[in-house]
Amino acid sequence: MRIENSFIPVEGVGETTERRLWRSGVTTWGDFEPGVDVSGVGTATADRIGSFIAEALERLDDGDAAYFDRAFPSQERWRLYENFRSKTCFFDIETTGLDEHRDRVTTVSFHRDGETTTLVAGEDLTAEAVAAQFRDASLLATFNGARFDVPFLETSLDIEVDTPHLDLMYPAKRIGLSGGLKPIEKQLGIERDRPDISGRDAVRLWREYERGDADALDTLVSYNREDAENLRALADVVCASLHEDVFVDEPAER
Repeated sequence: MRIENSFIPVEGVGETTERRLWRSGVTTWGDFEPGVDVSGVGTATADRIGSFIAEALERLDDGDAAYFDRAFPSQERWRLYENFRSKTCFFDIETTGLDEHRDRVTTVSFHRDGETTTLVAGEDLTAEAVAAQFRDASLLATFNGARFDVPFLETSLDIEVDTPHLDLMYPAKRIGLSGGLKPIEKQLGIERDRPDISGRDAVRLWREYERGDADALDTLVSYNREDAENLRALADVVCASLHEDVFVDEPAER
C-alpha cells in the first residue's frame, strides 16, 4: 500500500469510512472529488479530505516522511514503507546485556540500498557515526527496536533518535507472526548463512573478543549484519501481507 491510498490521517475518517471510500472507487487521492457520495463523508469531512490531500501531495513531493509519521496513527505506520522503501535504514544492535543504563552497545549494523555497515565499540561506534547513518534515512526499521534498540542507543551514546521508526514486531503480530525475529524468519523461509546464535551467545562472543579472540568478533559482526539485512525481507513480506488484508481495490457491486 502506498501513502496515496490512505485517508485515515484526516479528522473524521476512520478505517470504516476509508474502506467505504475505497469501495466507492476512491482508492487514491487522485480519485477524490469534493462532492463524492460516500456514507460518512459529509461536506465538512470532504473539505478536510481535500485540504489534507493538497498539503500531503506537497509533503510527499518533498519526501517529508516525518509529516506522515505524525499524521498517521502509530499502528498504521507500515503504510509509509512502500513510498520510503529506498530510503529506509534497517538496523540492529548487540549489547552486553538488557539494561541500557548498565550495559553497553557492542555492535550496530545498518542495512540500506543493498549495503550493510557495521560499527564496533572501541573502534568506530560513536554518536556521530550513528547519527551519520540515520541522517539521510527517511524511515528506520527494526524488530522490537521501540523498546530495545532505540532506547539503548539513546542512553548509551547520549543521542536522540527522531527519524520516523517502523518497529516491525507490531505489524508482524497483526498478520499472525509472533515470537522473536529468528522464529519468524524460519516461518517465512528467510535463510541465514550462519547457524542460529542467541542473544546470550552474542554477549559471550563479545567477552571472548575482549579477551583477544578476533574470530569471535567476526562471528558476532556476521550475526549482527544478518539481523539487519533480514529485516528488509521481513518488511517486504509484512507490508505486502497487510496491504492484502487492509486495502480494498475493487468497488463493491451496486
